[in-house]
Amino acid sequence: MSVNAYQKARKIVETPRATEHRLMGQVTGEMISAAAAGKTGAALVGCLHHNREVWSAFSNACATQGNELPAALRGQIISIALWVDRHTSAVIGGRETIDALIDVNRSVMEGLAASNDGTGVAAHS
Repeated sequence: MSVNAYQKARKIVETPRATEHRLMGQVTGEMISAAAAGKTGAALVGCLHHNREVWSAFSNACATQGNELPAALRGQIISIALWVDRHTSAVIGGRETIDALIDVNRSVMEGLAASNDGTGVAAHS
């Protein structure tokens, strides 16, 4: 099976929540690998940028009119995204480590895995 055929099939059967979990797993794995390789500060820019993009997408989805997630949850996700942005700058500047970003992503992944409804952040927009 070609990669394109696999990706099309996955899109058909994968729930939005599963897609978000997979994406969060990929970016978290990138950060874990970079940390394990001893990278710090500016050497982490690639994986940190990818993480920022994911959180920005989550935040934008939550801010979109028509998103059906509860208002409190949308607010929490937007707040986390803002924190991720600030903390990422501190990591790049060498003032913080990447560990807290990894921990937050892992917690979100646990929440995504625990839910049974199959919907995700972006699915409600």
